Amino acid sequence: MISAPALYAALPISVLVAIGFIRKWRSRNWGKCVSNTCLRGKTFLITGANSGIGLETAKALVRRKARVIFACRDITKAKEAINAIRKEQPSGGELIPMQLDLASFESIENFVEVIKAGFHKIDVLINNAGVVVPLSQDEKTKEGFEIHFGVNHLGHFYLTNLLLDHLKRASPSRIVVVSSTLHERAKLDFNDLNLRAEIEKAKQGRVSQRHNLGYCNSKLMNAYFVRALADRLRDSGIDVHACCPGFCYTNLFRNSVRWYHYILMFPVVLLFMRSAKQGSETVVYCASDYSIEGRSGKFYRDCAEYNSKYPFNKEEEIKLWNISEELIKARKPL
Repeated sequence: MISAPALYAALPISVLVAIGFIRKWRSRNWGKCVSNTCLRGKTFLITGANSGIGLETAKALVRRKARVIFACRDITKAKEAINAIRKEQPSGGELIPMQLDLASFESIENFVEVIKAGFHKIDVLINNAGVVVPLSQDEKTKEGFEIHFGVNHLGHFYLTNLLLDHLKRASPSRIVVVSSTLHERAKLDFNDLNLRAEIEKAKQGRVSQRHNLGYCNSKLMNAYFVRALADRLRDSGIDVHACCPGFCYTNLFRNSVRWYHYILMFPVVLLFMRSAKQGSETVVYCASDYSIEGRSGKFYRDCAEYNSKYPFNKEEEIKLWNISEELIKARKPL
C-alpha cells in the first residue's frame, strides 16, 4: 500500500513529467534550421544582438564561421555578450561590437558612417531589435516619435535604406526583418501613427495592457516594409524576408510583465513559450538557408512560408512608405 505522503509527492511530479512530454511533442512543430553551410567570409549585421533572439541568432551564425556585427544600444552589454560567446566558441567567426541607438536618427547616421569606413559590404542585415513598452508610459524617441513606431519601424526603415549600397555590393545578399504574427491584430490610423488617442486612453486605464497596439502596429509596419522593399529591390540581387520567431521567453516584455503574471502564466510558459534559441531558428533560416534564395517578400514562421491573415493593401503599403520617408526627412512627428 502506497503511503499518503508518497502519493502527495508523486502527483506533482507526474504532472510535471506529463507537461514535459507535451512540451516536447509541441516543440517538434516549431521548426529548426537544418542548414549548416559554412558562412566564412560573409558579414552579418544584427541589431539588438546582445540578448534574446538576437544573441541566439549571433551564436548560430558564429558557429557557421560568419563575421557578426553586434549593433547594440549598450556597447558594454554587446562586449559582454561577445565575451560569453567566445568562451563557448573560441574558434568561431569574428565578432564586432558597435554602438547603435535606433531611437535616434543621429545615432543611426553615425553608425552607418562607421560601417562605410570599415566594411566594403554587408551580406545579410538582420533587423532584430525591438521594444515593447506600456502605452501609458508615453515613451518617445529622440525625435519625438512614439517609441514602437520610432524604433521598431522608422529606425530600421532608415538604417536599411542607408545600407542598401553595402548590401548590393554583396549580391546575392539578404535583409531579414523580425516581425510577429501579432501584426494580424494591428490597426493603422494614418492620421495618428504616434497613437496619441490610444496613449491617452491607456493613461486613463481604458486600454488592456495585454494588447499593445503600438507593438502590433509596428510589427505590421515591418511586414509592409518587407513587401514594399522587395518590390523596389527586384532584380537587384537583394532578397528581403520577414519572419516571426514565435511566442518566446525573452526580456522583450520586461516592461509589461509583473511578478504575478509569471505565476498565472506558468502553465502557458511550460506548454507554449519557446526559448530564445528555439525562436531564433526561423531567423537563422531566413538569414542563411539557400533554399529560399530568390523568393523575396515572403513571411516565414517555423522555418516555412506563412500565410498571414491580415488583408494587406497595396495603397496602405505605399502610403506607409511615403510617410516614413517624409518623417525621416522632416526629422519630427506629424
